[in-house]
Amino acid sequence: MIFDGDCGFCRCWIERWHRTTGDRVEYIASQEPEVRRRFPEIPQSAYDTSVQYVETDGTVFHGAEAVLRSRTVVGRKWLVWIYYHMPGARFLFECAYSFVASHRITFSKLNRLVFGKTP
Repeated sequence: MIFDGDCGFCRCWIERWHRTTGDRVEYIASQEPEVRRRFPEIPQSAYDTSVQYVETDGTVFHGAEAVLRSRTVVGRKWLVWIYYHMPGARFLFECAYSFVASHRITFSKLNRLVFGKTP
């Protein structure tokens, strides 16, 4: 999972997810120099808009789909099933992801209000 390491909201959620996934998902900030070397197929501009999830076979997912796919390692395969099979689910998941991504500062404040300073 490649995420925006400069984003407090992103770092908070990555920390939460890392607690549940452990070493089954590697999390790396898009600002790390090794990202360009390891993932040359992903344009730098992609990191500005959403997380990127790279499967072991090299398949790349982004946005809500990336988040849902990363959660399958902890048994949340049903989320991906909903994403692909429920009418309108893909649209709703991606709209929600885009809305949160474009309002990260506000959601970061809400996140702290609900969960406190530590995830």
